[in-house]
Amino acid sequence: MKIGILKETQKGEKRVAITPNIAKQLIENGFEVIVEENAGSSSSYNNSDYEKVGAKIERRAVVFKNSAILIKINPFDADDLKLVDKSHILMSQLYHKSNTDLINAIAATGASAFSMDAMPRISRAQDMDVLSSQSNLAGYKAVILGAFEMTKIFPLMMTAAGTITPSRVLIYGVGVAGLQAIATAKRLGAVVEATDIRMETKEQTESLGAKFISVDNAGEESEGGYAKEASEDYARRQKEAVNKSLFQADLVITTAMVPGRKAPVLITGDQVKQMKNGAVIIDLAAAQGGNCELSKMNETIIENGVKIIGTTISPESVSTNASDLYAKNMLNFINHLTDKNEFKWELEEEITNGTLIVQNGKIRQN
Repeated sequence: MKIGILKETQKGEKRVAITPNIAKQLIENGFEVIVEENAGSSSSYNNSDYEKVGAKIERRAVVFKNSAILIKINPFDADDLKLVDKSHILMSQLYHKSNTDLINAIAATGASAFSMDAMPRISRAQDMDVLSSQSNLAGYKAVILGAFEMTKIFPLMMTAAGTITPSRVLIYGVGVAGLQAIATAKRLGAVVEATDIRMETKEQTESLGAKFISVDNAGEESEGGYAKEASEDYARRQKEAVNKSLFQADLVITTAMVPGRKAPVLITGDQVKQMKNGAVIIDLAAAQGGNCELSKMNETIIENGVKIIGTTISPESVSTNASDLYAKNMLNFINHLTDKNEFKWELEEEITNGTLIVQNGKIRQN
């Protein structure tokens, strides 16, 4: 079976779905690997690196024509789908719950499609979970970006000229990205606080040396390892509990997202007006509308002296590491789905059932 690796076309994207090392392992497992020319160049992987392990380098149209499985990181777009037919099996992050037009378009081709962002949060799927592997890097990078944008340093520093007090960092959302942000900020010497709707994250937060801002979450639940959308009452009480920390913070990192829905607004414009002059907000949920009311995707807004940077949980700025982790997730996923290079199509198996969105042109999940 031939696997085609496509070059990412989304603006600003530098990652590649399969790296040379993983291509080698797929080839050793009996697959043929065809890579679009220069697919890995932005992640420091040359065409020759793929050829050395036995992969073929081809033009984009040839990759589509000669491959049974087509792999990307970002969703297939309209131009991609012009080259897709019913023989293809597509694998990428499709965000199917909020991208119904795309799913309908894929179904119209007669192809099958797996969505990597739909991976169930179960222990058996941990080594296939691209959201976790990429979010881990994003949480780290958010702190580094914040450190660059701030006008203060993180750690306590005692000098002959006086003592510099440590910066205060506030993290909204204690998922994979949030936990890595906490750990990174603590390593750099900041005073760190965090909040999350899921009370089970309190122990995780405190184990990393941060303070958890508790809010009575009676009636609020998580689902499948993800936070559900909070009630208006909880959102109000969280706002009141967190305000003191927010107004004292030098750096705020927001990571809260609800799968398939617009990101919850956790910081309003009025709250921004009460924050410290010079404070920085890194909004990692900007692609889904933003956790800060004023965030704009891929833009830096300055409001009342507060710098608001809207970005996304896609760590393209560390594309070599991000590509390597994504590729390992894909290798494990393909190994799980296949036996002797043929798909098993175990439709009742939890991982297959959760990720197979379209099968032979029929939509299985909306």
